[in-house]
Amino acid sequence: MPQIFDPVPGNAEDDKIVCCYVNATSKIQIARITNLPNWYFERVVFPGQHLIFEALHTAQLEIHSGMMASSILSDIIPCVQLQVEEDASPVLPSWIPKRAINLSA
Repeated sequence: MPQIFDPVPGNAEDDKIVCCYVNATSKIQIARITNLPNWYFERVVFPGQHLIFEALHTAQLEIHSGMMASSILSDIIPCVQLQVEEDASPVLPSWIPKRAINLSA
């Protein structure tokens, strides 16, 4: 999964994991990773939104929430707990045809 903005530091693909965080609250949250040198990751996560991102195994996701002019550090989650499996061969839904349809016949 390429990230156009804020690519994960380093070249080792083995160290990168794909993560998913879900904002299960009714408030806007800020998700940050600040514990990796030479990299800063910050995203706004709206209520009910799924945030999919790449990170290193050692990364920690900080969740900040609050009102207009204030922010409270609500949680710190190790990114390995948010890791999702990348499915190399996705299962197609039953409504997708199994073979190509010849429309010219």
